[in-house]
Amino acid sequence: MNAKLTLTAVCSTVILSLVTSTSALASSGATNKVFISGPLILLFLGFCALVVVFQCIPAIIMFYGMIKGIFTAADKKTLDISRN
Repeated sequence: MNAKLTLTAVCSTVILSLVTSTSALASSGATNKVFISGPLILLFLGFCALVVVFQCIPAIIMFYGMIKGIFTAADKKTLDISRN
């Protein structure tokens, strides 16, 4: 019975804190400054996005090779066992 009261108290505390919370000071609309900074900022952010994308391509190719190697090794082990 004591555990039920504790669970009820915790739930009511969480609900009360979620209902009465306000927005953070950092999120007061300062995110729109990126778009009014000018086209050079957007060009720089686009360049950064392209760098990230181009670095993901070799990582995806390497991941594909690793997965292919794992399944190829599993097939070779299966073949060796069936020959014995």
